[in-house]
Amino acid sequence: MLERRNRADAPHEDLVEHLVRSTPLQRGEATRVVLDVLAYFDETTEEFVRRRHRELQSQGLRNEEIFERIRHEMPHRAVAPPDLSARQLRRLVYG
Repeated sequence: MLERRNRADAPHEDLVEHLVRSTPLQRGEATRVVLDVLAYFDETTEEFVRRRHRELQSQGLRNEEIFERIRHEMPHRAVAPPDLSARQLRRLVYG
C-alpha cells in the first residue's frame, strides 16, 4: 500500500493526497482507489477480452453480440489495442 514515504518509493502519493483533499475519501480508501485504477489500466488486451466475455456471457448475451460489443469497447481503453476481428477475439477467449 501507498503510505507516507519518500516520493521515489510511492510515485502516486501525490494522487492519493489529491484524492484525500478533494473527496470525502480517507487515506486508506484513496490508496485503494488508486491501486484499483492502476490495476484496471494494467490489464492486457487478452485479459480485457476474456473478462468482458465472461461478464457479458453471464448477462445472457450470445457470442456474436458479445464480440461485436467488445470490438466497439476496445478503442475506448486507456491505450487502445489494435482493431481485432470477431475471429481474433474468439481465439483470445477459446485459444
